[in-house]
Amino acid sequence: MKQQRQIDVKRFESTEGFIYQYQKLIKEVVIPYQYAVLHDQVEGVEKSHVVANFENAAKAVRGEDIGDGFYGMVFQDSDAAKWLEAVAYSLVNFPDTDLEAKADSLIDKIEAAQDTDGYLNTYYTIKDKDKRWTNLLEGHELYCAGHMMEAAVAYYEATGKDKLLRVMQKNAAHIYQHFVTEGHEGYPGHPEVELALLRLYHATGDEKCLALAKHFIDVRGVNNRFYEEEAARRDWSVWGNDATDYDYQQSGKPVREQRDATGHSVRAVYLYTGMADLAAQTEDQELLDACRHLFESITDRRMYVTGGIGSTVEGEAFTVDYDLPNDTAYAETCASIGLMFFASRMLEAEVDSKYADVMERAFYNTVLAGMQLDGKRFFYVNPLEVLPGISGEIKTHRHDLPQRPGWYACACCPPNVARCIASLGKYAYGENERTAFIHLFVEGRITFENGMVLECKTGYPYEFKVEYKVTKGSGEMAVRRPDWSSSYRILVNGTKVAAEEKNGYYYLKDLKAGDKVEIFLDDEIKKLYASTKIASDTGYVTLQRGPLVYCVEGTDNEMDVLSLSYAENGSMKAEAYEPAFLGGTVRITADGYRTCEGESLSSTGNYSMIKPEKMPCRITAIPYYTWGNRGLNQMRVWLPER
Repeated sequence: MKQQRQIDVKRFESTEGFIYQYQKLIKEVVIPYQYAVLHDQVEGVEKSHVVANFENAAKAVRGEDIGDGFYGMVFQDSDAAKWLEAVAYSLVNFPDTDLEAKADSLIDKIEAAQDTDGYLNTYYTIKDKDKRWTNLLEGHELYCAGHMMEAAVAYYEATGKDKLLRVMQKNAAHIYQHFVTEGHEGYPGHPEVELALLRLYHATGDEKCLALAKHFIDVRGVNNRFYEEEAARRDWSVWGNDATDYDYQQSGKPVREQRDATGHSVRAVYLYTGMADLAAQTEDQELLDACRHLFESITDRRMYVTGGIGSTVEGEAFTVDYDLPNDTAYAETCASIGLMFFASRMLEAEVDSKYADVMERAFYNTVLAGMQLDGKRFFYVNPLEVLPGISGEIKTHRHDLPQRPGWYACACCPPNVARCIASLGKYAYGENERTAFIHLFVEGRITFENGMVLECKTGYPYEFKVEYKVTKGSGEMAVRRPDWSSSYRILVNGTKVAAEEKNGYYYLKDLKAGDKVEIFLDDEIKKLYASTKIASDTGYVTLQRGPLVYCVEGTDNEMDVLSLSYAENGSMKAEAYEPAFLGGTVRITADGYRTCEGESLSSTGNYSMIKPEKMPCRITAIPYYTWGNRGLNQMRVWLPER
């Protein structure tokens, strides 16, 4: 039984504030830009061909000449799905008949590309129908189906239109027929469809969707040699994945026996999200217990301070506990989005602030950093240290780019960021029959199913007073206390109240229309120290204020961050909010030192027996999510403390 659930996306209305400005950017810039990219209308960026693939697949279904065929990655269809999902959420906040018509037109193309038996995938429909379902390891058929199911649910919930929903119900029936009715062995190479089938089940009540999600979760890893056996049956490959790498594909053990987060980090958290949702839906305590272990494995031992996960480019993967290098970090944007999904589903299974704390850390740092402030450039990888001339250039650091590209051949992250930001309201607020839950502090108007309506006013994440006014109805509110806030005060109608605290949430009972709840959080700058088990950060410190982790860039610090160190007992100051600086932000200035080599190094090498001088200086730090917006720059999250 779920302790609470996400609110319906239509029950949150963004009005003003930090998130509103981002959602407005998604609507006005990101969605139109990505629409043009999907139609190959943007010069100088990686070709997408997504829409043309659907058009050509429709021709193939009709037996016509397919023209220029298929172009792109095997999972190219998913870019269209995520764009549609972002559009759906955006239409809730910003109704737009022209945009809705464009989405409807794309949905028509998708419907036309579906085969008569319900199969839907442009790669195989165009390239080779005989290879369907024969390469689950690499083929991404189920991954693409999953993203399209999510888009169908979102578009139905936002607009009431069910054309794509019916397409994907037919597709789900086809998949059920193949894997359950006909009993073909296998499970997704890239998990995603599991969580999507559960979303489709919640939206439609179709029991086959629930059964199919459970099937894929239950059979995973039972035959851990499945991918090897599958590979032996075919003489072709998409890109040569190692079928014996059980860790990479989370298939070494049945899911209920898994304890450590392993392998490709996006695949992992998408799988864990489906597991957590299924566990809560079916009251499967063994499965929920596995999810708890996996969440702790990630957040206690394998997560960056920015909420990034996946520490190596090799397999875009988790490695081992405490291996968190800064300059070669992978920390894919999609992985942090997936971590938010996982945390949100765990929060539904059991209300505990640690899950919302992780959602917040991932969102305000890595997820937002994945997109340039102008909405037109994107990071796939999110390093915690960048050095021009090394980052993005030498072989070991080629993946850690110092500047965001406009698009990618593998373009999973840009539309993923768009759908995440556009739908943040449903992660911020939850409900059950009795209680309205405040997980994240997001300004807007929230309508709960029990009839209570809240209006939130706040300058968060740069201001630390959050106000909720009950404008309609009555009931109970549960408000999270963030893990970073040392002080915490709640007033109801100007009076301090004694609220019951449970697992990091304060429960305010018997609220009624006209009541005002004020929450006062800690605005102090905190120094964060890493575990001594993390080799990359021993003796280093980073700064955090509210949910925002800070970094230093060369532009603010004489173009050299490598010589900087924070002063152990120095002063730190949050400067005044600057609306025109980096989209509106607060700089931190702190006492520190600059190491000056002078004549200490010999003329023959990099090393010297003469101690370098240490000169006092003032260091300027900016929020991590804003880095990389001012040209080529050095950047560091962690600095030594002296």
